[in-house]
Amino acid sequence: MIYDIRHVTSYSYESPVSFARCSLRLEPRSGDGQELISHTVDIRPRPADRATRRDFFGTQTESILIETAHRSLRIDSRSRVSVSRSAPDRRAQSRPWESVRDVAIEAKSLGPASPIGYVFASSLVPLQRPVTAYASASFPPGGGILAGAVDLMHRIRTDFKYDPKATVISTPLNEVFEKRHGVCQDFAHVMIAGLRGLGLPAAYVSGYLRTVPPPGKERLQGADATHAWVSVWCGEGLGWIGFDPTNDILVENDHIVLAIGRDFSDVSPVDGIIVGSRKQKLNVAVDVILVE
Repeated sequence: MIYDIRHVTSYSYESPVSFARCSLRLEPRSGDGQELISHTVDIRPRPADRATRRDFFGTQTESILIETAHRSLRIDSRSRVSVSRSAPDRRAQSRPWESVRDVAIEAKSLGPASPIGYVFASSLVPLQRPVTAYASASFPPGGGILAGAVDLMHRIRTDFKYDPKATVISTPLNEVFEKRHGVCQDFAHVMIAGLRGLGLPAAYVSGYLRTVPPPGKERLQGADATHAWVSVWCGEGLGWIGFDPTNDILVENDHIVLAIGRDFSDVSPVDGIIVGSRKQKLNVAVDVILVE
């Protein structure tokens, strides 16, 4: 599959902003069945300085500095990506989850692909007993790691309601878990918290999901959105496998990876600081178009 992706982030400010420093994580990754073909980012107003680096997790991060007074900021990211990956059968045999847990905690590498970096609590994913207890129902003694993760993903899809108005980025995990309402970010955080509470490595993945309009309906421009899902380390044989609890599917060719981290705070597509006052509005439009 080859996709063209356009991701436009627009800010409008009630009063002029004199200074802005932002970090952009908008370049899709290469690796694990995905190859970046091209990528450009157009920024208005034009930054005084732009610099790129790779963060600890391997995400290409661009830092921009805007010193021109402005009342709007527009970041237009365009990428072409080739995706060719397959997921294991949901019913495939896998190692007992306890042995995966034990191997992960004994890992000797501290690199970004090592499972040890995704076992412990992080800023947006604390370990909480009710969430751990919820996840444990999917992992009976001796059960396979793949079967357990599939079951947990399915239960979250069944027990939680997708509701864009129920939460914001800062809504704490315990509130999401109690309400059982939220969006893809919330469902990913709940699944990660449950897995880590059992000692299993789980990473947060941000990216895009190709959406297909209903039969007879035209695809609406800008109607797609950024998406979030979970990558679970399933042992040395299977490695990292993607699970999408929002849709109850294993990750294959319809998912395009932007960034990987411990939680959303590691992978936010755009963040930073501004010097200004009064209110601001944010608008995000995403198009994921199948080219080939």
